[in-house]
Amino acid sequence: MNAPLRRLAVVAFVLFATLFASTTWTQFVDAGRLNADGRNTRTLLEELGRDRGPIVVAGEAVATSTEVDDVYNYQREYAQGPLYAHSTGFYSVFFGASGIEQALSDVLAGTADQLFYRRVADIITGKKPQGATVELTLDPAVQQAAADALGGQRGAVVAMNPQTGEILALVSSPSYDPNALATHDREEATATRDALLADPARPLENRAIASRLYPPGSVFKLVTAAAAIESGRFDENSVIPGPAELDLPQTTVNLPNSGGGQCGSGEVSLTDALRISCNTAFGFLGLELGGDALREQAQAFGFGEDLRIPLGVTPSTVPEELNPPQSAQSAIGQYDVRVSPLQIAMVSSAIANGGVLVQPNLVRAIRDADLQVIDESSPVELGRPVSGETAAQLARMMITVVQDGTGTAAQIDGVTVAGKSGTAQHAEGRAPHAWFTSFAPAEDPQVAVAVVVEEGGEAGSEASGGRTAAPIARAVMEAVLNR
Repeated sequence: MNAPLRRLAVVAFVLFATLFASTTWTQFVDAGRLNADGRNTRTLLEELGRDRGPIVVAGEAVATSTEVDDVYNYQREYAQGPLYAHSTGFYSVFFGASGIEQALSDVLAGTADQLFYRRVADIITGKKPQGATVELTLDPAVQQAAADALGGQRGAVVAMNPQTGEILALVSSPSYDPNALATHDREEATATRDALLADPARPLENRAIASRLYPPGSVFKLVTAAAAIESGRFDENSVIPGPAELDLPQTTVNLPNSGGGQCGSGEVSLTDALRISCNTAFGFLGLELGGDALREQAQAFGFGEDLRIPLGVTPSTVPEELNPPQSAQSAIGQYDVRVSPLQIAMVSSAIANGGVLVQPNLVRAIRDADLQVIDESSPVELGRPVSGETAAQLARMMITVVQDGTGTAAQIDGVTVAGKSGTAQHAEGRAPHAWFTSFAPAEDPQVAVAVVVEEGGEAGSEASGGRTAAPIARAVMEAVLNR
């Protein structure tokens, strides 16, 4: 080969090598950066245009993707949208996602690690890629009963199986229609989102798990009673002071009972104190136990935990550094104690389950496009906040609340129900929040429930936990027991 041809061959080789290197760099080394670049509309359309898997409740799809003739290829649709909105969330090509659509987006899109072999098989067989199916733990009859019972009142309901942690109902009111946010009409979607964000009732917030936390009022007395019994200094029969007003140290402001009178003869058993929800008796326990004991017992029930179900849960809180008056107020669920309805359901669930706290869970299984199970949930023990004996005492005390105490509206014919009411003050001049938490049947608990009705709902300032929230809890428990 003569010199000119050799030089031409070298130049051709260098050019080929340069092209090969640049292509390799672009496709492999720099691929991540290019794919993540917001200006890459091809990648964006590929992401938004995937055939996302369905979200299923009791075998019926409540979120699906339908093929459409536009640049996004698929339209996300939600059957019974408002009923499940705070669980499914929404998937918007303009505003992103929320709920399960966000928490398990890679699973629904088919890009999760556990779907790797499925993606490889689809490439080999030429099969069109499809996201996985997410099967929720919700029970449609229980979910509907919770939504119907709460009605148009602002608030939330959570129902869970205390033995497995499966969430049977998760309702936040008011709700919204995720279909209006999933539309491919930008103008319509933007108008809907702006209206929802401007709504003072805050329909986009999931009050059950991740909205603004609530003062729990007297449902927190379950935590205080647990701390008292666990201390070894008290039991269900212990007699404690229950005056009309509890003289608090370090302040001129005393702690009164809600009815103004004393409890019993001025002394009351711990069981009766819970049954009639005696503020001064539990304030006394707060003084005796101290803030640290209350906080530690609350933490044992899950307060402060960074919990995912897999939706993110706002941690419930008991303040640090409680002085004696603050400890007394905290013992009755006031001062700065703040909770989510899910947290209160977890307290009742642990008591119902013999002192064992099982992690709440909203997802039962994940299935591939052929409906083969690739991931399945199983009960996860979070801890044992109280002993089995303490749980048994608390359960017996809660039964008296429903039998002839403040929670008689939660009674179910032929079923022993355990419960606790709460009426939580939260702002001067505003109606209190109405609470109720319960489980049933008390001998073999199948469901634990927590209900909050904001500012008394339809009853307004006349509301109480026993009158306003207990009937809602009863309807939910009946839906579970009648399945």
